[in-house]
Order: sequence, then C-alpha cells, then structure tokens
Amino acid sequence: MLIGYMRVSKIDGSQTTDLQRDGLLAAGINPSHLYEDYASGKIEDRPGLINCMKALREGDTLVVWKLDRLGRDLHHLINTVHNLTGRGVGLKVLTGHGAAIDTTTAAGKLVFGIFAALAEFERELISERTLAGLASARARGRKGGRPFKMTAAKLRLAMAAMGKPETRIGYLCKELGISRQTLYRHLSPTGELRPDGKKLLNQL
Repeated sequence: MLIGYMRVSKIDGSQTTDLQRDGLLAAGINPSHLYEDYASGKIEDRPGLINCMKALREGDTLVVWKLDRLGRDLHHLINTVHNLTGRGVGLKVLTGHGAAIDTTTAAGKLVFGIFAALAEFERELISERTLAGLASARARGRKGGRPFKMTAAKLRLAMAAMGKPETRIGYLCKELGISRQTLYRHLSPTGELRPDGKKLLNQL
C-alpha cells in the first residue's frame, strides 16, 4: 500500500498542500491514505507524521513529494528511514534533490546509504572540531563546556533550605534550576559548604 505525507510550514493560509497533494494522487495514492501537517520541518513530533507512521505496515511505502517535506534535519531523516526500513516499510521521494531515493529498489537503497554515510561523516567532523576547540581553549587557559548554573544567590538559598528537615532536594533543585550533581558539588547533604561552594562565594 502507498501512503502519502504532505507538509507546509505556515498555518496562516499563505502556503497550501495542493501541489503536493496533486503529485501524490498522480503517483497512485488513495486520497484516504494521505496525511498532512502545517508545521516546521524542524519539529519531529508532528501530529500528521505521527499518525502516518502509525498507519504504515510491513510492505507499505511512504511517499513524499520532496524529501524536505519529511523533515529539514538530515539526522532526523536518517533515523526516520532507518526506522521505516527496520519495519519493512519503503520510502519514495517523487521530486527534488532526493528524487533518486526509493528504498524499495536496490539503486534507491544505495543512494540513501550514501546520504547516511555523509551524515555520519558530518557528525565525526563536528565532534573532531569540538574536541580541537576545547583543547585549544585549555591551552590558552580557558575551560570549555557549559557553564555551571549555580550562582552565589542560588547557593545561599540552597544553604538556608538544606538546613531545614522538611526540605525536599528534588523540589529544591527544580526551583533553583540546577541538577542534584551541581547542588552536591557545592554543598553537603546537611548544607555545609564544599570546596566549590567556598570558591564561588570567595569570588564575590
């Protein structure tokens, strides 16, 4: 069975799925087997796409007008197609840059395999550049990574709260916007300052 998916980004009426619908119907898809979304391709949890994925069964083929209608993030596309392949579902792209993709054929699988290899290569390059950047920053006396969310004001509030037996640590961390790990790196379970906590207050 052929099942079609359509998507446009704007919901203000300036964009319609008419062109996509015509293309999918011309490809032989029954109108009752069409799903659509009015949402950005960067959003993975789209109602129409979720229902479409649920409707697909082994032996079916998901058909899209263009590859970017399925999603704009390459990694999301790769993961989606791997999910479909694992379920025995094919993917066919009618037009655009991904028109050579038809995972129900050997040639289409080869093209998609190249896409997947390029995505993996891109991930490795990003990882290498990140590690190189951190090493360079450390060599210049700077530390990389996300800054701690603990501040002197939050630390004082935590000290006062942890001195009370009724304080619930999980709730306290949520209110302060920090993790348990960050909290206990600065304070002991009884609210006493640890080296990181003393260092933070001494900076003032």
